[in-house]
Amino acid sequence: MRIAKETKIGILAAVAIATLIIGYNFLKGNDVFSSSQQFYAIYDRVDGLTASKPIFVNGFQVGRVAKLELLPGKQIRATLEVNEDIPIPANTIAEIQSTDLLGSKAIYFVLGNSDQMAADGDTLASNVEKSLAESVNPVKDKAVVMLDKIDSILTALNSIMNPQFQENINQSLVSINNTLQSLESTSKKVDNIVGSGAQRLQTILANVESITTNLRENNEQITGILANIEQVTDQVAAGKLRETLNNANQATGQLAAMMEKIQNGEGSLGALLNDEALYKNLNNSAESLDKLMIDLRENPKRYVHFSLIDFGKNK
Repeated sequence: MRIAKETKIGILAAVAIATLIIGYNFLKGNDVFSSSQQFYAIYDRVDGLTASKPIFVNGFQVGRVAKLELLPGKQIRATLEVNEDIPIPANTIAEIQSTDLLGSKAIYFVLGNSDQMAADGDTLASNVEKSLAESVNPVKDKAVVMLDKIDSILTALNSIMNPQFQENINQSLVSINNTLQSLESTSKKVDNIVGSGAQRLQTILANVESITTNLRENNEQITGILANIEQVTDQVAAGKLRETLNNANQATGQLAAMMEKIQNGEGSLGALLNDEALYKNLNNSAESLDKLMIDLRENPKRYVHFSLIDFGKNK
């Protein structure tokens, strides 16, 4: 049986097309001859992720991104095809990560610890790793702040290191040098004084040591002397107190004797206190004298009468 050229050409064309499709899928990382399970993941942004990007588990490729579609809520749903023989826990996270510094993206499965496995058609939890630019932004902000501080420091140093400031520093250094020289000269003089007076100081210390030695050796005698002095002072104090008490007793006795005489009517004061007639006579005499003084003051002519004219006639 002969096959027509047209049939051969058609068969060859079909084989070529099939080979082209299989080769294209193979180059895209699709395993045409193996079955796969399908999952979904929803992202707010995909950051350059495209269809046919690989899916990795611990660095090993287990599938590919089959399709990306925009949902009505502006979210992106990714269809993930994973080899059927790879078990995926239900709490696995499908995270978009960068695969190189050029920004290529892929999905990395962060396997969960759940005993329940995800079924075909389930939607996995999703996450997007920070890009390199986002990771560098905090460092960039800190670098900007640090550069501002360095610029301020350099500006301050530039304003400080002017000729006038340098001249002031030189003058200050000269003054410090002069001060140090003066201190050195003073210290030398002090050393000379201390050196010349060292012998005197040694003599003084020797005398002090001799005195302290004598005091230590004669401690008992000094204690006895102090005890005798204390006894003498006690005796003097006791003698003065005894004499004072004797004087007080004598004065008290004299006062008692005087009061006894007064009560007995002896003496003028006793007679005055005890003799009522004497008291009345003295009182009457005082009243009469008072009346006489009042009359003398009111009628002086009655008692004193003289005239210059009469005095001349009589003469």
